[in-house]
Amino acid sequence: MLIGFIKAIIIGLMVTIPLGPVGVMCIQKTINKGRWAGFTFGIGSSFTDFLYSIVALFSLSFVSEFLNAHRIWVMFIGGVIITFFGVHLAFSNPVKQFRQQRNKPLKLPVRDRFKDALQGFAMTISNPGALVMILGAFAFAGISPETATNPLAIALMVLGVWLGAALWWYGLSSIVNLFRKHFTLRGLLILNRISGIIIFFLGLGTIVLGFRELFTV
Repeated sequence: MLIGFIKAIIIGLMVTIPLGPVGVMCIQKTINKGRWAGFTFGIGSSFTDFLYSIVALFSLSFVSEFLNAHRIWVMFIGGVIITFFGVHLAFSNPVKQFRQQRNKPLKLPVRDRFKDALQGFAMTISNPGALVMILGAFAFAGISPETATNPLAIALMVLGVWLGAALWWYGLSSIVNLFRKHFTLRGLLILNRISGIIIFFLGLGTIVLGFRELFTV
């Protein structure tokens, strides 16, 4: 049971460490609003890993079948959501917010925390590849619904995946926060533009892949 829990933590790290659009947004939010904004955004994202771990361990075939059956549309919608975040970020001006939050990195209104978490969840849940990564990581670790029959063991593994993801987001936001005060306002504007462009093209790439699958079916 303990080994399964440790494996689950490693799985949570494995599926979270690759810096996709969520990682870029986490970095941007940390620099703009402080460590807890970036961490909260990451925690919102990690709830997708939590849900997909439940799907993988309980073998909820109807969820997997739905995502596979509607994979192209999920990719379209996910790509549109990600490109929207990219455009919004590229054209936003964070200077005023940065000035307000620069010396208050630990204080965020509950509404803002909820909004950041919801954005992280929306960006990750709209990516069908997240479920594929979770399933692949479980298979790599030798964990399957057949091997995980104890309800307590399953609960610990789901918790472990979430904990692994949360550890990564805490570490990333903490490291980025160390360099936060070294950013000039001009540097912050440039970071926003670059982050927005990267996220936009990642979302556009998802849409293009959806089109390719549509015409190759």
